[in-house]
Amino acid sequence: MIYDYDVITIDGKPEKLSAYKNKALLIVNTASQCGFTKQYAGLETLYQELKDKDFVILGFPCNQFGKQEPGDESDIKNFCELNYHITFPMFSKINVNGADTHPLYVYLKKQAKGLLGTETIKWNFTKFLVNKQGEVIERFAPKDTPESLKEVIQKYL
Repeated sequence: MIYDYDVITIDGKPEKLSAYKNKALLIVNTASQCGFTKQYAGLETLYQELKDKDFVILGFPCNQFGKQEPGDESDIKNFCELNYHITFPMFSKINVNGADTHPLYVYLKKQAKGLLGTETIKWNFTKFLVNKQGEVIERFAPKDTPESLKEVIQKYL
């Protein structure tokens, strides 16, 4: 279950995902220097519109795609706050593919496979929707904008 995983906040503090029980989640691997980086704005808007309905976005920076997240956690946090006024929870940089894949992403990829049944994350801003019971419902491609997901997300609120 999604609540079994531990993560590290962007400020370096351990956190259990059980802190998000009874909330719908959109879990996103992010990057600051990507063609999809502008989705931060849409993610923040979506978060502001739905957070009062027990919805949270969890951002996980990743540098595995084109080295588009080269900074450390402090750089990432400053970038997100200054450029996109991000208020949803952000976490420490992780790997989403390969031998060092974070256990959360091992789980997410098994629960919601990608195109043609693959588990591999193809690029930054891949999104996973988790319902309030902690079940992974759906996986969305990087090209799926936050705005395009609002109607689907609202079904689980």
